[in-house]
Amino acid sequence: MTTSETEAANAGGPPGPEPEPRQGPGLASELVRAGTVGLIAAFVGFSSSFAIVLEGLTRVGASRAEAASGLMALSVSMGACAIFLSLRLKMPISVAWSTPGAALLAGSAAVDGGFGAAVGAFLVAAALIVVTGLWKPLGRWVSAIPKPLANAMLAGILLPLCLAPAKAVQEKPAVGLAIVVVWAAVGTFKKLYAVPAAVVVAIILITATTHISAADLGPLWPKPVLVTPDFTAAAVIGIALPLYVVTMASQNIPGIAVLNVNGYEPEPGPLFGWTGAFGLASAPFGGHAVNLAAITAALCADENAGPDPRKRYRAAAIGGGAYVLLGLGAGAAVAFVGAAPPTLIEAVAGLALLGALGNSLVGAVTDPGDREAAVVTLVVTVSGVQFFGISGAFWGLLAGGALYAAK
Repeated sequence: MTTSETEAANAGGPPGPEPEPRQGPGLASELVRAGTVGLIAAFVGFSSSFAIVLEGLTRVGASRAEAASGLMALSVSMGACAIFLSLRLKMPISVAWSTPGAALLAGSAAVDGGFGAAVGAFLVAAALIVVTGLWKPLGRWVSAIPKPLANAMLAGILLPLCLAPAKAVQEKPAVGLAIVVVWAAVGTFKKLYAVPAAVVVAIILITATTHISAADLGPLWPKPVLVTPDFTAAAVIGIALPLYVVTMASQNIPGIAVLNVNGYEPEPGPLFGWTGAFGLASAPFGGHAVNLAAITAALCADENAGPDPRKRYRAAAIGGGAYVLLGLGAGAAVAFVGAAPPTLIEAVAGLALLGALGNSLVGAVTDPGDREAAVVTLVVTVSGVQFFGISGAFWGLLAGGALYAAK
């Protein structure tokens, strides 16, 4: 006889029903919550930086069709990688493209050999990330690069792009100022949504103030464009090595840190290896780098994605699926960006990078003993100097490194 039956018998009445155990959130509500967070993460990640990716691919020689192919390849690859890793490890492994890497490309000039040479550099950078996952000494060597110099190089890459909002306000005061004001206003309440809000306003204002015909837009669905890689020393040194360094230092390593802070401790090596492998798959179609997410990763890894940490992987997997769908619409994004005034698109990209610029500047100059070497790295990088076809990011790191070693 159960306790309730005994109590009822002692009271002289019929036994009552067993009390219902307290239920937690149902499966449906958990999936809705995870799905909402995953969709938000994908939208924020895509809308905050797709313009930077397109600018970077175009600067290193991609045609409109190749840029659309690259954006699609990146979105599909990182979405598939997030789904694969999240379901396999039962952890919220969020994957993204390298926004600092795209900024590096956007600050570069077209390389000798055209976009084929850039694709060769993308393959080398992805291969280095795979090797980092398989061979720990390489990861230690990257970690040994002085943090002030790595931050200064990244700041030098980002600074020219972050000037774009001010230039947009000067050239198109009404539209440019509206975009900046919306970004600032939304950021006051929820910083994560500031750039997506600016993107939405930019789309509305560009549509209202610019005559964009169907002929200007062209085909809205992207077609994969297979690019034959060309491996040149200038592209490997000037693009592949800086791309590898900024992707590891600004994306992969912080991505692991975000997971650790939220109580997840995956082995870093396999994660680096798998993201590098998906990067290898996307590179021949124009994708520059696939890596762990650093900013949007927190959305899927904390309690926003659900009260049970063991089930938050669903949010990252759903976000990965959303990235795949967004990738299939890459042609529309490229068509609109191509038909819109470049100044306004660059302004949105610059707003998206201001936070990263601020963090990089702080990391570069915090230690007075390393400040001079960091400043040298910054000014040489931002100068855009090129020797032997190799971009300023490499020479900035080399110049700052020489001064750092000599102190």
